Amino acid sequence: MSKSNFSRRGVLKTGAAFGGVLAAPTFFTSAANAFTNAPGASSVTFGFNVPQSGAYADEGADELRAYQLAVKHLNGEGDGGMLNTFSSRALDGTGILGRKVEYVTGDTQTKSDAARASARSMIEQDGAIMITGGSSSGVAVAVQGLCQEAGVIFMAGLTHSNDTTGKDKKANGFRHFFNAYMSAAALAPVLSANYGNDRKAYHLTADYTWGWTQEESIAAATENLGWETINKVRTPLGAGDFSQYITPILNSGADTLILNHYGNDMVNSLTQAVQFGLRDRQVNGKDFQIVVPLYSRLMAQGAGENVKGIFGSTNWHWSLQDEASQAFVRAFGQEYGFPPSQAAHTCYVQTLLYADAVQRGGDFNPCAVAEALEGFEFDGMGNGPTLYRAADHQCFKDVLVVKGKDNPSNQFDLLEVVDVTPADQVTYAPDHPMFAGGELGECNPGA
Repeated sequence: MSKSNFSRRGVLKTGAAFGGVLAAPTFFTSAANAFTNAPGASSVTFGFNVPQSGAYADEGADELRAYQLAVKHLNGEGDGGMLNTFSSRALDGTGILGRKVEYVTGDTQTKSDAARASARSMIEQDGAIMITGGSSSGVAVAVQGLCQEAGVIFMAGLTHSNDTTGKDKKANGFRHFFNAYMSAAALAPVLSANYGNDRKAYHLTADYTWGWTQEESIAAATENLGWETINKVRTPLGAGDFSQYITPILNSGADTLILNHYGNDMVNSLTQAVQFGLRDRQVNGKDFQIVVPLYSRLMAQGAGENVKGIFGSTNWHWSLQDEASQAFVRAFGQEYGFPPSQAAHTCYVQTLLYADAVQRGGDFNPCAVAEALEGFEFDGMGNGPTLYRAADHQCFKDVLVVKGKDNPSNQFDLLEVVDVTPADQVTYAPDHPMFAGGELGECNPGA
C-alpha cells in the first residue's frame, strides 16, 4: 500500500501498513439485501487504485486526474462533461441515489501484491463500495480477483490483456478498455496494406499476462497475413535498458520489430531500437519497420521523434471530433491544461458507467449493479455505440488504428487516426480459444 492516500473528503491522511493479517471486511445489511460496504446516508466512497510509481506511472497520473474529474461531474461541479452526451440520462449531477461521491486513492506501484494490499485497505478500512484502476493487466487481474472475493464491483481501468475478460474474468469485474485480440484484428489489415504480406517479424514482449496475450494475438494475425515469426523474446517489466535484447535483432534476418511493450518500457525500447539504427536498415530488400500494437499519446510524447510513421492501435484519441469526445477533451483541458490520454478516457467512462448502473438499478448491491451493466448498450461516451457483453463483461466498440505523425503541430498532436475499425470486425465468440479456460461465475455481494 502507498504511504499515504486521500481521505474521502480529499484531506491527506497517513495510511496504516498492512502485513499478512488484515481486518475482516465490514458487512452492512438492510431489510432487502446484505452486501459489503453499503453507502452512508449522505455519501458513497469509490476507491481509485492507480500506479503512482513504477513503469506505468504516467498513465496512472492521468487516470487519477480523470477519476477526480468524474467525481466532480457526478457531484454537479464543472460543466458536466460526458454526462451531457451519455445516451443514458439517469445521472443528473446530484451524486448517486441522492448521495455525494467521495473517494480514496492508492498506489499500485505497478505491482500486483501492492495493488491488492492497497485495494484491500480501501475496502476494509475506508469502506470503498467500488474499486477501479489499472494500467497493468497483471494488477487488474489480481485486483479483480480480490474484489470478487470481497464482494465489491471492480471497474477495470487500462488493462489490455485478453485474460482480464478471458480466463481470469470474474462476475464482479467489468472492462470498458479494448483488448489484445482487438488490437491485432484492427491492425492486421493496415499492416498488410502498408507493408505487404511477406515480412519476417521479431517480437520483444513484456513478460507478464498482457505481453503474452498481445504477442499471441499479433503473431496470429500477422502470420495469417503470411508473415513469418522469426523470434519471440520476453523482457522484464520495467527493464529500463533494452540494448541486450535489441542487439540480436541486427543479425536475425528479421525486417520488422514488434514491440509488445507499454508505458516507459515502450518509450525506452523504441528509443534504443532507433539509436541502434534499426529504422535506417534494409533487410530482405525491405525498409526495416517497427510496430507498436498498443499506443498512447503519453507514450508518443515520451518517445518524441521516434514515433513518426509507426503504426499501432488505441482505445480512444483526443482528436476525435464526435460531440462526446470533444466534451471530455474540453472539460479535462479546462481542469488540467492539456488533453487527456486514452487511460484517462477509459477511467472517466468506467466511473460514469458504474454510477449510471447504480442509478438505473436503484441499488448499490454489487449484484444489482452487475445486472444493470450486463448487456447494456450505450452511446455518447466517445467510442460510438458500445455493448457491455453479458457473457464476459467486455465492452465491444470501434477500434482506432493510429500512426505517429510526421509533422505534428504541437507537443500533444503526435498521433493521427488512420483507420476506424468497426466493432463487428473485432468481435469474437465468448469461447474463442484465446479467451478460453475461465468461468465468469456468480456475482458475489460479499455478505
